[in-house]
Amino acid sequence: MSVPAPAYSLADVTVRLGERDVLSHVSADFAADRVHVVRGASGAGKTTLLRLLMGLVEPDSGGVRRPDGARLAAAFQEDRLLDSLTVSANVRLPHGRMGGPERARLLDETRRALAAVGMAGLESARAGELSGGQRRRVSLLRAALSTSDVVFLDEPLRGLDEGSSRATMAWLLPRLAGKTVFWVTHSEAEAAALPAPVLWTVDGGRVRPGRM
Repeated sequence: MSVPAPAYSLADVTVRLGERDVLSHVSADFAADRVHVVRGASGAGKTTLLRLLMGLVEPDSGGVRRPDGARLAAAFQEDRLLDSLTVSANVRLPHGRMGGPERARLLDETRRALAAVGMAGLESARAGELSGGQRRRVSLLRAALSTSDVVFLDEPLRGLDEGSSRATMAWLLPRLAGKTVFWVTHSEAEAAALPAPVLWTVDGGRVRPGRM
């Protein structure tokens, strides 16, 4: 039985920021269509790893193999919403110009998604009027409702209370099924709730399989 090629591979990769090697001589294969949970202490290089895989950072040495033509979506630690636009308009941004039935379907899906994560009726609110937790949920809806093959989530539930976190997780997980997902978290509970996650630890400039 053949083994499928990894979605992403790092070959002896070093990423240097200033005088510091954030990642040092890292080699790793990340399987396609799996949820990869990335853990490590604050400042260890978890966000740098995600940015490297997304192509937002290039290595100082070594090689990165990324899947050709993959459609990417991301929710960063910063919510990166456009404050002057409505919630619905922010969710539509990855889709470009839309009209007719396609736009109506996405608007309806956005309304149902907002209700599911505890934000019913806020589709017409300006993003600049939202609380921090509400902004976080909108950024997650935008990523999950985009047309994507690979999803990068950097501490996606950070700052949410227990009820909001649970509701958001329940809505989010079915929409990640069948995709390659990179999920950064400090939370054991989050990692345990994910379906058959592949665990990675970033520590001392290295990326290792398994727990800390």
